[in-house]
Amino acid sequence: MNERTARRLARLSDALARGGSLRLQDAAALCGVSEMTIRRDLVAGEGVLRLMGGHLVRSDDPRYAPVYDLAAQQDRHAEAKRRLCERAARRIEPGDTLFIDCGTTLVPLAAGLPADQSLTVVTYALNVADAVSALPGVRLILLGGVYHGSSRSFASEGMGDAIRRLGINKAFLSAAGVHRQKGLSCFHFHEVAPKQAAIATAAHRLLVVDESKLGVIRPARFAGLEEVDEVITDGTLAAEGEPA
Repeated sequence: MNERTARRLARLSDALARGGSLRLQDAAALCGVSEMTIRRDLVAGEGVLRLMGGHLVRSDDPRYAPVYDLAAQQDRHAEAKRRLCERAARRIEPGDTLFIDCGTTLVPLAAGLPADQSLTVVTYALNVADAVSALPGVRLILLGGVYHGSSRSFASEGMGDAIRRLGINKAFLSAAGVHRQKGLSCFHFHEVAPKQAAIATAAHRLLVVDESKLGVIRPARFAGLEEVDEVITDGTLAAEGEPA
């Protein structure tokens, strides 16, 4: 990659640093070159920026992730997720029955549950089950079914009913998208039923999300923002009509 290409890519990356997208023609105008030059720069940049439907986006922006990759999400915002889970853990009381959602956000919560408290954990996520299975003070209820490796979670027709038959003190929920008007959403449709059942059943519903999820809409909507009692996050949702 030559120096001029590197400078243009750096300029475009800075322009996209706060999220969003940039039309190809606007990117060319910003750099004072042709659209074809920008296309060649993207190839030379080895995927740092990519073109989607005529718009440039940052490859590391989760708003434009085409699919959910659990392995990639594991390290993304890891420190923020750990801090959020520390805050969430303060809501847990001895004897609680907890619903812990799937994904990577809540794994630090599951792994850090106190060993000296008598707790019950309800989950349909294999990574959550792995984290709590060795804790002596935790009774695990793992809801099974067809295994989905992309999210390390299970799905079954009766899972929602199984959750509704339980007494749940607190539901810790994750989401891939949180939007003031469009509500809470995720990548996978099989997650909708257990999430909705936990929201309907739990005495207290807590959403735990890092700021990269705010202002984002994903394909599978499962609740309105008003259906949770508490949002634990390190960001702020934008006001209506504003970008996140």
